[in-house]
Amino acid sequence: MTLSNYKLIPDISNIVELLRYRAASTPDKTAFAFLSDGETIGTSLTFQELDQRAQAIAVKLLTHSRPGDRVLLAYPPGLEFVPAFFGCLYAGIVAVPVQPPVRNQVNEKWLEIAFSSGCKLVLTTSEFYKKPIKNMICSLENEASKIRWLSTDDTGFDTQVQLDESTISGDSLAFLQYTSGSTTNPKGVMITHHNLLQNAAIIQEGFQLDSDSNAFSWLPVYHDMGLMGGIIQPIYLGLTMTLMSPLLFLQKPLRWLRAISRYRSVISGAPNFAYDLCVQKIKPEQL
Repeated sequence: MTLSNYKLIPDISNIVELLRYRAASTPDKTAFAFLSDGETIGTSLTFQELDQRAQAIAVKLLTHSRPGDRVLLAYPPGLEFVPAFFGCLYAGIVAVPVQPPVRNQVNEKWLEIAFSSGCKLVLTTSEFYKKPIKNMICSLENEASKIRWLSTDDTGFDTQVQLDESTISGDSLAFLQYTSGSTTNPKGVMITHHNLLQNAAIIQEGFQLDSDSNAFSWLPVYHDMGLMGGIIQPIYLGLTMTLMSPLLFLQKPLRWLRAISRYRSVISGAPNFAYDLCVQKIKPEQL
C-alpha cells in the first residue's frame, strides 16, 4: 500500500500544506476544543487560528533555533501544545514531545531524552516557565543547565508572517517519537511527514471517518496514540477534536463517557486499562 492509494486531498505532500489547506477551506471551523474542568469547553482553536498561531510560533522559534534543530515540547494539558507542534513543522524544526516535569522534578528519563535528542531548547507555557522547574534545571551541574526554555502561549497572531516552506517535503523529518523507557532507556524514532500522512490515511480508511466525525481524546499528546489520533487526525480529516486532561479522566472515568455523549463523538480510543477503570469505578446508577 502506498500513500498515493490513500491520499484524502490531492497534491498534499506534507503536514504544513495540509494545515494551510484546512485553514483556507474551513477557516472558522473549530479544530480543537479543551475541557478545562473535564465537563465544559474552556478554550478552543479554529483551523485558521491554529494556522496563524503556528506560523507566529515558527517565526519566534527561528529567532532562537535553526531548521533541523531538536526542540523539546513540554506542555501541561491544554491546547498550547498544538500550535507549538505545528509551529515546529512550519519552521522545519524537529519537535520532540515529552511529558512535562512532574511535581517540579526532572527525572532521568526526561534528561535522557533531552540529551539523546540533542536539544538546546524547551518549549512550554508562560505559566509553566515561571515555576521553579526552570530554575531547578539551570542549577543542575551538567549539560541540562545549558538548555533554554521558551514560552509560546504569549505569541500573538501575525497575519503578515512570511515563512519559507520550500525545503519541507514528505521525506522531511517532522518529529522524534520516544518510547516510554519503562524497560530500558527511552529510544527516539524518526517520523517523517510522509509517515504521518500514511498513518493518518490508513486510520481514516480503517475507521471510515470524515470531516463530520467529531472525536474525543484524553490521551497524553506526548504518546504516539494521543499525538497521532488526537492531534494529527483532526488536521488530516478536518474534523473537530475535543480534548481533556488525562488526570481528569483518572480522577473520574465517567467524564470520558459523558463527554463522548455530550459532544457527539463518533470515535475515542484508549489503552485497555482505561476500559477496565470505567468498569471498576463507574456505578450502575451513573450509567
